[in-house]
Amino acid sequence: MKRFMFFVTRLTFTLMLSVGVLQAATINGKTVENMEWDSLMPADYSFEAIFDTTQFGSLDDYDPLAEIKLKAMMEALSSAPVVPEVDGKMIRIPGFVVPLVEEGMAVTEFFLVPYFGACIHVPPPPSNQMIHVTFEPGTDVENLYDAIWVSGEIKVATVAHELGTSGYTMEAYKIEPYTEE
Repeated sequence: MKRFMFFVTRLTFTLMLSVGVLQAATINGKTVENMEWDSLMPADYSFEAIFDTTQFGSLDDYDPLAEIKLKAMMEALSSAPVVPEVDGKMIRIPGFVVPLVEEGMAVTEFFLVPYFGACIHVPPPPSNQMIHVTFEPGTDVENLYDAIWVSGEIKVATVAHELGTSGYTMEAYKIEPYTEE
Protein backbone atom coordinates (compact mmCIF):
# COMPACT_ATOMS: atom_id res chain seq x y z
CA MET A 1 0.00 0.00 0.00
CA LYS A 2 2.85 2.36 0.80
CA ARG A 3 4.34 1.76 -2.63
CA PHE A 4 0.95 2.36 -4.30
CA MET A 5 0.52 5.70 -2.47
CA PHE A 6 4.03 6.74 -3.52
CA PHE A 7 3.16 5.91 -7.14
CA VAL A 8 -0.15 7.85 -6.99
CA THR A 9 1.53 10.86 -5.35
CA ARG A 10 4.32 10.85 -7.92
CA LEU A 11 1.85 10.51 -10.81
CA THR A 12 -0.30 13.35 -9.44
CA PHE A 13 2.76 15.60 -9.04
CA THR A 14 3.94 14.77 -12.58
CA LEU A 15 0.51 15.53 -14.03
CA MET A 16 0.34 18.82 -12.18
CA LEU A 17 3.74 19.82 -13.59
CA SER A 18 2.73 18.72 -17.08
CA VAL A 19 -0.48 20.74 -17.01
CA GLY A 20 1.46 23.82 -15.89
CA VAL A 21 3.99 23.40 -18.70
CA LEU A 22 1.33 22.74 -21.34
CA GLN A 23 -0.76 25.78 -20.46
CA ALA A 24 -0.15 28.46 -23.03
CA ALA A 25 0.38 32.03 -21.92
CA THR A 26 -2.65 34.25 -22.26
CA ILE A 27 -3.09 38.03 -22.31
CA ASN A 28 -6.55 39.56 -22.06
CA GLY A 29 -8.05 36.11 -22.54
CA LYS A 30 -6.21 35.51 -25.83
CA THR A 31 -3.60 32.80 -26.28
CA VAL A 32 -0.16 34.23 -27.01
CA GLU A 33 1.46 32.75 -30.12
CA ASN A 34 5.24 32.90 -30.60
CA MET A 35 5.80 34.39 -34.03
CA GLU A 36 8.76 34.52 -36.40
CA TRP A 37 9.43 37.49 -38.66
CA ASP A 38 8.92 35.38 -41.80
CA SER A 39 5.28 34.94 -40.72
CA LEU A 40 4.74 38.66 -41.32
CA MET A 41 5.57 38.35 -45.03
CA PRO A 42 3.26 36.71 -47.58
CA ALA A 43 4.66 33.34 -48.70
CA ASP A 44 5.22 34.60 -52.24
CA TYR A 45 6.86 37.90 -51.19
CA SER A 46 10.36 38.64 -52.34
CA PHE A 47 11.78 42.13 -52.57
CA GLU A 48 13.69 41.13 -55.70
CA ALA A 49 10.42 40.00 -57.30
CA ILE A 50 8.80 43.41 -56.85
CA PHE A 51 11.83 45.64 -57.42
CA ASP A 52 14.60 45.29 -60.00
CA THR A 53 17.97 45.80 -58.27
CA THR A 54 20.14 44.67 -61.19
CA GLN A 55 21.13 48.22 -62.20
CA PHE A 56 22.33 49.31 -58.77
CA GLY A 57 25.86 47.95 -59.20
CA SER A 58 26.46 49.98 -62.34
CA LEU A 59 25.03 53.29 -61.10
CA ASP A 60 27.24 56.08 -59.83
CA ASP A 61 26.04 57.87 -56.67
CA TYR A 62 25.81 61.12 -58.58
CA ASP A 63 23.89 59.66 -61.51
CA PRO A 64 20.37 61.20 -61.65
CA LEU A 65 19.03 57.69 -62.33
CA ALA A 66 20.47 56.56 -58.95
CA GLU A 67 18.27 59.06 -57.12
CA ILE A 68 15.21 57.98 -59.11
CA LYS A 69 15.94 54.30 -58.38
CA LEU A 70 16.51 55.01 -54.67
CA LYS A 71 13.18 56.83 -54.42
CA ALA A 72 11.39 53.96 -56.18
CA MET A 73 13.11 51.44 -53.89
CA MET A 74 12.06 53.36 -50.77
CA GLU A 75 8.46 53.42 -52.02
CA ALA A 76 8.57 49.66 -52.64
CA LEU A 77 9.99 49.05 -49.15
CA SER A 78 7.35 51.22 -47.47
CA SER A 79 4.48 49.46 -49.22
CA ALA A 80 5.53 45.82 -48.85
CA PRO A 81 2.53 43.46 -48.63
CA VAL A 82 1.40 42.32 -45.18
CA VAL A 83 -0.36 39.18 -43.93
CA PRO A 84 -3.97 40.11 -43.05
CA GLU A 85 -4.51 36.84 -41.13
CA VAL A 86 -2.26 38.02 -38.26
CA ASP A 87 -4.48 41.03 -37.55
CA GLY A 88 -5.79 40.93 -33.98
CA LYS A 89 -3.60 38.01 -32.84
CA MET A 90 -1.87 38.10 -29.49
CA ILE A 91 1.78 37.40 -30.30
CA ARG A 92 5.23 37.25 -28.81
CA ILE A 93 8.08 38.16 -31.16
CA PRO A 94 11.80 38.85 -30.68
CA GLY A 95 13.50 41.87 -32.15
CA PHE A 96 15.51 45.03 -31.69
CA VAL A 97 14.35 48.49 -30.61
CA VAL A 98 14.58 51.61 -32.76
CA PRO A 99 13.43 54.32 -30.30
CA LEU A 100 10.91 56.88 -31.57
CA VAL A 101 9.60 58.52 -28.37
CA GLU A 102 11.43 58.64 -25.06
CA GLU A 103 10.12 60.01 -21.79
CA GLY A 104 13.04 60.45 -19.45
CA MET A 105 14.87 57.12 -19.44
CA ALA A 106 11.87 55.14 -20.74
CA VAL A 107 11.09 54.41 -24.39
CA THR A 108 7.31 54.51 -24.90
CA GLU A 109 7.15 54.22 -28.69
CA PHE A 110 9.51 52.36 -31.01
CA PHE A 111 9.90 50.30 -34.13
CA LEU A 112 10.57 46.63 -33.47
CA VAL A 113 12.80 45.26 -36.21
CA PRO A 114 14.31 41.80 -36.89
CA TYR A 115 17.98 42.81 -36.85
CA PHE A 116 20.21 45.32 -35.12
CA GLY A 117 20.89 48.55 -36.99
CA ALA A 118 17.70 48.53 -39.07
CA CYS A 119 16.40 52.05 -39.80
CA ILE A 120 19.73 53.55 -38.76
CA HIS A 121 21.35 52.46 -41.99
CA VAL A 122 19.67 53.12 -45.33
CA PRO A 123 17.51 51.52 -46.52
CA PRO A 124 15.18 50.45 -43.68
CA PRO A 125 13.60 46.98 -43.74
CA PRO A 126 10.43 46.47 -45.79
CA SER A 127 7.28 47.66 -44.00
CA ASN A 128 6.23 44.03 -43.42
CA GLN A 129 9.37 43.61 -41.31
CA MET A 130 8.71 46.54 -38.99
CA ILE A 131 6.24 46.77 -36.12
CA HIS A 132 5.31 50.13 -34.60
CA VAL A 133 5.08 49.42 -30.85
CA THR A 134 3.60 51.53 -28.08
CA PHE A 135 4.16 50.65 -24.43
CA GLU A 136 2.54 53.14 -22.08
CA PRO A 137 4.67 52.47 -19.00
CA GLY A 138 7.78 52.66 -21.17
CA THR A 139 10.71 50.32 -21.17
CA ASP A 140 14.27 51.00 -20.16
CA VAL A 141 16.42 50.00 -23.12
CA GLU A 142 19.91 50.06 -21.67
CA ASN A 143 21.62 48.71 -24.74
CA LEU A 144 20.16 48.85 -28.24
CA TYR A 145 22.43 45.91 -29.18
CA ASP A 146 20.32 43.63 -26.98
CA ALA A 147 17.31 41.82 -28.42
CA ILE A 148 14.01 41.73 -26.54
CA TRP A 149 10.75 39.78 -26.58
CA VAL A 150 7.61 41.86 -27.07
CA SER A 151 4.16 40.45 -26.35
CA GLY A 152 0.98 42.17 -27.45
CA GLU A 153 -1.83 42.37 -29.95
CA ILE A 154 -0.65 42.92 -33.51
CA LYS A 155 -2.70 44.92 -35.98
CA VAL A 156 -2.30 45.47 -39.70
CA ALA A 157 -1.83 49.24 -39.93
CA THR A 158 0.67 51.55 -41.57
CA VAL A 159 2.74 54.01 -39.54
CA ALA A 160 5.10 56.32 -41.43
CA HIS A 161 8.05 57.95 -39.70
CA GLU A 162 11.22 59.58 -40.99
CA LEU A 163 13.12 56.41 -40.01
CA GLY A 164 10.84 54.09 -41.97
CA THR A 165 7.33 52.79 -42.48
CA SER A 166 5.80 49.88 -40.58
CA GLY A 167 3.04 47.65 -41.91
CA TYR A 168 2.00 46.55 -38.42
CA THR A 169 1.30 48.13 -35.05
CA MET A 170 1.27 46.61 -31.60
CA GLU A 171 0.20 47.71 -28.18
CA ALA A 172 2.73 45.89 -26.03
CA TYR A 173 1.59 44.25 -22.81
CA LYS A 174 4.92 42.72 -21.88
CA ILE A 175 8.55 43.39 -22.76
CA GLU A 176 11.34 41.13 -21.54
CA PRO A 177 14.99 40.43 -22.35
CA TYR A 178 15.53 37.98 -25.20
CA THR A 179 16.49 34.44 -24.26
CA GLU A 180 16.77 31.42 -26.56
CA GLU A 181 13.91 28.99 -26.14
